[in-house]
Amino acid sequence: MIKIGDYEFEVKDFDVDQVDISLDPPAEEPARQYYFIAKVRAILRERFEADVRSGAALSHYGKEKLEDMLTKKVFGTFAVVTFGCQMNEKDSEKLTAVLEQCGLEKTDSEQADLVLYNTCTVRENANQRLYGHLGYVHSLKKKNPNMIIGLCGCMMQEKHVVEKIQKSYRFVDLIFGTHNIFKLAELLSETLCKDTMEVDIWEGTDKIVEDLPAERKYPFKSGVNIMFGCNNFCSYCIVPYVRGRERSREPEEILKEIKNLASQGVIEVMLLGQNVNSYGKTLKEPMTFAELLKEAEKIDGIERIRFMTSHPKDLSDELIQVMKDSKKICRHLHLPMQSGSTRILKAMNRRYTKEQYLALAAKIKEAIPDISLTTDIIVGFPGETEEDFEDTLDVVRKVRFDSAFTFLYSKRTGTPAAAMEDQIPEDVAKARFDRLLAEVQKIAGEVCGRDVHTVQKVLAEEKDAREEGWLTGRLSNNTTVHFPGDISLIGKIVDVYLEESRGFYYTGRLKD
Repeated sequence: MIKIGDYEFEVKDFDVDQVDISLDPPAEEPARQYYFIAKVRAILRERFEADVRSGAALSHYGKEKLEDMLTKKVFGTFAVVTFGCQMNEKDSEKLTAVLEQCGLEKTDSEQADLVLYNTCTVRENANQRLYGHLGYVHSLKKKNPNMIIGLCGCMMQEKHVVEKIQKSYRFVDLIFGTHNIFKLAELLSETLCKDTMEVDIWEGTDKIVEDLPAERKYPFKSGVNIMFGCNNFCSYCIVPYVRGRERSREPEEILKEIKNLASQGVIEVMLLGQNVNSYGKTLKEPMTFAELLKEAEKIDGIERIRFMTSHPKDLSDELIQVMKDSKKICRHLHLPMQSGSTRILKAMNRRYTKEQYLALAAKIKEAIPDISLTTDIIVGFPGETEEDFEDTLDVVRKVRFDSAFTFLYSKRTGTPAAAMEDQIPEDVAKARFDRLLAEVQKIAGEVCGRDVHTVQKVLAEEKDAREEGWLTGRLSNNTTVHFPGDISLIGKIVDVYLEESRGFYYTGRLKD
């Protein structure tokens, strides 16, 4: 139970109108954030009603939209724009739900009353994309001075980025990072009550606040954070610096969340962490990731369990055995390789060799023959020779990945790799990238068709974007399937005969 003054509630039963904002805000979390949700809602309602009376709301929204807002009892619009990984996507679900509780209506347009960018900084192009968006919304804010622009996430944990925004993008209203995502309502309350930029960046934290609203994209599947941060310090990666050191959630809290999701109709969960294989090491009573999976599998209603990401250096025999024996854990394992060269892997601080990676992949495939292995590969890491690159191609040919996310090395300020000598010329890296991509696509096109002309179980996820009357879903191994079907099947696992392989996806029909 969460308590604010005399008001006690479960998260799912939260009624913002029951909160007495004349009281001092609670000190404990998450009650404190629910208090500020109520406060922000009151501020927004008061301002909206004043704009309605003055005619400003009619001028801003137009008659039809304003009438719709009055009917829905919402006091403005918002957009959350997400860059980056699935952990960012999960964070954005929380941010979205908090803003909806505050009385705002979600829109996909950046022409909203509040726009919040949840940023990524893994690669340089993500930073440049954000600056491009900021240029666009600046023009919108000139037309709508009351517009609120907020920035959060990994990019905001970099000091030089925040300094640049404070100097060159002074129209931004709110900046916060990765460690205090849960404070959105409190920070928004402060932003609404002053005219200066609100900046709240934490260098690190051991605090985990999860019992807040979340607005899921799909009602039948959901991500579940099991840990935060990373201790691996790969030499090219900024994540440990912006996400902080590893900290695991208590297993009881994770399992409670999954049970609650199951009670709401969720049948597939994705367990999320920067390196799920390290789960449990920071707990007072250590628990392995494999043990957590076994407990999650016992939860009624959950039919599929996915997870990411796994680091090859500590993927255990115990985990392989649990996956082999499980009827719920999906037949898909994302196992980032990054390079096939032992010399480059050492420079990357990956802590395994080419031979160890090949042996691990072979062990996994022997234990789970129908497993889909996918990976990440970086091309053009500092010092990479043609021989090193050929080692990478060799691993790709031997493992035969179902797919690979291939990246050109991106220099990230503050990482050891950024200061390394022998940075690879762009034209050389690009030529290697093209060769790798061609090899990956050729092999994946062969591997991904192995289930053609068989009946497989498919989770129907959404209407097909191209074919009217068709649905799109996924196999346990994460391969996409397109098939004719009624929208009533969305969210259900159905039997589909895979008629044709199109390289990276199947077309099929419902089993008669």
